[in-house]
Amino acid sequence: MNREQLIAYSFYYGGEYDKIYQAVKKDMPIKGRKAENVLTILDRDYPKCFYDLKYPPFVLYYEGDLSLLKGGHLGIVGSRKASPYALKATAGLCAHYKDKIIVSGLAAGIDACAHAHASKTVGILGCGIERIYPYSNKDLIEKVKKEGLVLSEYPGHAPPLGHHFPFRNRLIAALSEKVYIMQSKAASGTMTTLNEALELGREVHVLPYDIFDQDGHNNNQLIYEGAIPVLHQEIAF
Repeated sequence: MNREQLIAYSFYYGGEYDKIYQAVKKDMPIKGRKAENVLTILDRDYPKCFYDLKYPPFVLYYEGDLSLLKGGHLGIVGSRKASPYALKATAGLCAHYKDKIIVSGLAAGIDACAHAHASKTVGILGCGIERIYPYSNKDLIEKVKKEGLVLSEYPGHAPPLGHHFPFRNRLIAALSEKVYIMQSKAASGTMTTLNEALELGREVHVLPYDIFDQDGHNNNQLIYEGAIPVLHQEIAF
């Protein structure tokens, strides 16, 4: 299998992992197309941390500064409908770790807050690299593409399908040295990131909440089960 054929598969199948995998197994001949700003699993610059995944992406599309893939990453994730407390803590965490590269998913809520307050940041999309989603984050996504780095395993304007987002979260976990959960629910995309992080042996840090705060019940449960609590020393006020 060569690099050009992998890129051809990725475009032909819209970045869908299972379809690309089957095409690779059968060595199916598909005509390719030229593409810029692409990394494949065969390239020297492909992030080594992704080789640890059960399903390492075959192809990655990017816009921005590729040097931001080199070390010092913290993953920060959480609810799209974030509480004021979680947003304040996220901003303070980013201010405290201004020497780190913050990784998140460019979604609304915690993700957007983390990218907006990070000194350096990497955003990982669950849709095509050329698509703006969610549209409410248009300015933020364009800023990260210009000043940071945006990655996607989906080409062009591939749509933001529901299964893309939990699958995308494995890349956030793999790239991060530690993962911070700022607000979560028991059944959520945030929990898929947490589970991937544990599978990869990453440290998981969780923001504690007042016991009467319903927004924090799942976070407090995670701490009870052994997650590392975020300490006030990690929040810059």
